[in-house]
Amino acid sequence: MAYSELIKKSEKIRMYLRSFYVYGFRHRDDFTQKSARSYDNERRRVDSWLGEYMSFGQDRNGRRVFLSVNSRDITVNPLYNAFRAKSFTDRDITLHFHIMDILRDSEGMNLNDILNELSGRLVEFDSPDIPDESTVRRKLKEYEELGLVRSEKTGREKLYSLSKDEPDLASWDAAAAFFSESGVLGVLGSFIMDRIPGRFRQFRFKHHYILNALDSEILSRILPAISEKRLITVDSGKSRWTALPLKLYVGTQTGRQYVLLYNPANQKFSLRRTDLMDTVKVGDRIDCPEGLDERLEEFCSHIWGVNINNASKLDHIEMTIYAGEDEPFIPQRLKREKRCGTVTQIDATHWLFSADVYYAIEMLPWLRTFTGRITDLRCSDESVTERFWNDFQELDRIYGGDGDAVS
Repeated sequence: MAYSELIKKSEKIRMYLRSFYVYGFRHRDDFTQKSARSYDNERRRVDSWLGEYMSFGQDRNGRRVFLSVNSRDITVNPLYNAFRAKSFTDRDITLHFHIMDILRDSEGMNLNDILNELSGRLVEFDSPDIPDESTVRRKLKEYEELGLVRSEKTGREKLYSLSKDEPDLASWDAAAAFFSESGVLGVLGSFIMDRIPGRFRQFRFKHHYILNALDSEILSRILPAISEKRLITVDSGKSRWTALPLKLYVGTQTGRQYVLLYNPANQKFSLRRTDLMDTVKVGDRIDCPEGLDERLEEFCSHIWGVNINNASKLDHIEMTIYAGEDEPFIPQRLKREKRCGTVTQIDATHWLFSADVYYAIEMLPWLRTFTGRITDLRCSDESVTERFWNDFQELDRIYGGDGDAVS
């Protein structure tokens, strides 16, 4: 098969890009989804977009390829290049430029007029490839969805014209640059930046989650489904499921994106990672069950982490911390970082955090950040407090203590 850097659909390339960027320890023989030749073609395609970020390693099992990106050295997400490599045909190019030129000076033309003008132009060629009516109609519909063309009904006739909006993109330079690297669907900001000469390149990000770019096409279907209350059908690995998307969550530690879903079949909520979704198909609108909004608000008020799919009960947790009278930043941090629950002052130097959450053991990394200030820790799930104190005892043992430093 001849190699081409252009792609028609992004599902396959997402899998390879994830493998290169996240699973950089894999070798050529580890890619078992497709043939070795397919792997070579996709590797060369990725190399054509991201050659300066490709790195190679060698171990006893052979050579491995991975992407290496230093966030201090980049101003734009390099993975957006995958969206600039969409394949097209000669007819796509022909239709694009002719349609744009035909509508350029027109206040409105119907489909028949556009077809006649196209035929008159193309017939002059030695081998005219005159498109049929359905092809031109689909192309006009595509351009309407992209915002390049607008249509207006006049009686029973539909008139097409070029969109007249000409925003001052330069005034959005810094905002678009920031959004492109930090926002959900930041690829939109990246394409806006392509149209701004001398694009803004001053931003640097300490935590730059560039891998989210690969989920842009998935999110472009999920987000409208959330606002329009539509079901989605998702293929993920070897499984397929249907649910109603309700909210999008982004992890503060990993940058992973999760969709909060409601399953009408069992009337339960769940969280699913977008990077594990292969394809998403948007379905019909549904009438939400009565009281769903109230149930959702109550459910979200107890979410701490992402392990909620099998949640059947709430864990109650209380943590008392010490903060000196000259340390107001400690309770301020407690209030700022808590995702749910309450913070109350017990006395001049002690503060109580309490919450009811699903799967309280996920709170342990955050609880440990208050080490040295915790005077009391209690949880209805005793394994949480046992794990917390046992970890300190294990550290004490490793570093030569007598194992009785904490209790």
